[in-house]
Amino acid sequence: VLKHAGPMSSAQVRISRKTDAVSIEVHDDGQNDTGLPGAGHGITGMRERAQLLGGTLSASPRPEGGFKVVAYLPFVPEPK
Repeated sequence: VLKHAGPMSSAQVRISRKTDAVSIEVHDDGQNDTGLPGAGHGITGMRERAQLLGGTLSASPRPEGGFKVVAYLPFVPEPK
């Protein structure tokens, strides 16, 4: 968020766990253009990693400003 939304932005992170998956939501209120160069694979890389785990990732601008990323990652619980 700091890199892409800017130093004056705030972010909210919500992690929800179900019996067979975890959901991660990150919302920021930044401008989405800090002018900083990207060195990674960004959203495409995050989406590919989520898919490797059988999950999904969506990312989009928020209507009220800022950006939203939502990942859904399934898992197999450890036996008790």
